[in-house]
Amino acid sequence: MRKFLFFIFILFVILPCGWLLFNEFEQKEPDISMALPSPYLKRSYEISASITDRGTGLKQVKIMIDQGNKKKVLLDKKYPFMGYQSLLMGGAEHTETFSVPVESWKYGMVDGDAVITVEAWDHSWNGWKRGNRAFEERKVVIDTKPPRIEVLTKVHNISKGGAGLAVYRLFEPSIESGVRVGKNYFPGYSGVFKDPDLYTVFFALGHLQGPGTEIFIQAVDAAGNMAKRGFYHYIRDKRFKKDTLNISDGFLARKMPEFDLREKEADFMKAANPDLEKFIYINQTLRKENIETVLAPLTGAEHALLWKGKFLRLSGSANRAGFADHRTYKHNGKTIDKQYHMGIDLASVSRAPVPAANAGIVMTTDNVGIFGNMVMIDHGLGVATIYAHLSSISVKKGEHVNKGDVIGRTGATGLAGGDHLHFGVAVHNIFVNPLEWWDMSWLKNNILDKIDDVKSQL
Repeated sequence: MRKFLFFIFILFVILPCGWLLFNEFEQKEPDISMALPSPYLKRSYEISASITDRGTGLKQVKIMIDQGNKKKVLLDKKYPFMGYQSLLMGGAEHTETFSVPVESWKYGMVDGDAVITVEAWDHSWNGWKRGNRAFEERKVVIDTKPPRIEVLTKVHNISKGGAGLAVYRLFEPSIESGVRVGKNYFPGYSGVFKDPDLYTVFFALGHLQGPGTEIFIQAVDAAGNMAKRGFYHYIRDKRFKKDTLNISDGFLARKMPEFDLREKEADFMKAANPDLEKFIYINQTLRKENIETVLAPLTGAEHALLWKGKFLRLSGSANRAGFADHRTYKHNGKTIDKQYHMGIDLASVSRAPVPAANAGIVMTTDNVGIFGNMVMIDHGLGVATIYAHLSSISVKKGEHVNKGDVIGRTGATGLAGGDHLHFGVAVHNIFVNPLEWWDMSWLKNNILDKIDDVKSQL
């Protein structure tokens, strides 16, 4: 009988108490997961933290920012014991998630280094019932001041549809900067000058942007602080030609089979004039897609000025269409579409050799829809030239070319009615007037002299 009672005592008293004490003295600290949006503190800043305990449960969570002798407790939350029932069942998982705003300027802290810490304790009896402690810290930088910008170029004259150049100095690293022209953004590049704090930016006005367009330098530091700096500029208005193109049935019958639009082909066959419907789709939708394709590589432009002197044009050629010509397309006397021509068409002899307008690196050697066989050359700092409708291409992507090197021959590929070269110039994501880049006086006054003037100031 005594043995039986002893067995019952062990089973229902000793073992449960041992199990309870074992769990109460568990030694596993809580898990802390902390996420910071950036190592730089700015005004709209929140710490995200998740703390989990898989034993006796969370007892206290504290989040704090510390800068020298200034400390601010951002969160201090305590939790009651979860109860013995959960311990007898092998423990429970207790998770708390927080989003804590940090407003360092309210705590008397200044720009500079600081530390954010997260601490958590559980209800364990370990450490004389102080509990297991988990600790995590992250170094941050308080930065509330916008970047400083100093504009070094003095005169900025720019025409509607034209380009300009500015040089400016920044006074801290890791800054994204450039020129904002209306809604367009043109990034600045360090590398033209020996001083890495000097940035050069080519910017441009679209063919529809004239006097009154807002132009300023914008800089955003790693903490998200933004500075804007206006600079003197004068915008010349400019009128572009209007032109009418009559689209014949012969042109449609000859050209439309060259474009394979796959699943769209069935839609055109339902129309009264399938070739005409296909042309309208190509001239509107495909044109837009092709322009985006052509301009996209400029986001990876070389950070150096690769060219020198004025740009070449196709030798012995005559202009057949101008930059930003507003074209009205007609078929059998009826207007079917309107578009802008974003380059200059140059006609010479059939299959004339096409020279690289200036030194640079070949970015594209593809067939691109309406442009047909096309070569695109990166001249650095977001400036590129485009050569379209080529019958053949004689360079490869990534190849370095010198001014005058033959890159291909003129042709009638793409949406071209006859053998010619479509020559275009782009600044970042905008087509600009090629006439400026053929003009040595314009280059000297608006680019080269400005760079030399800045060099003389250093």
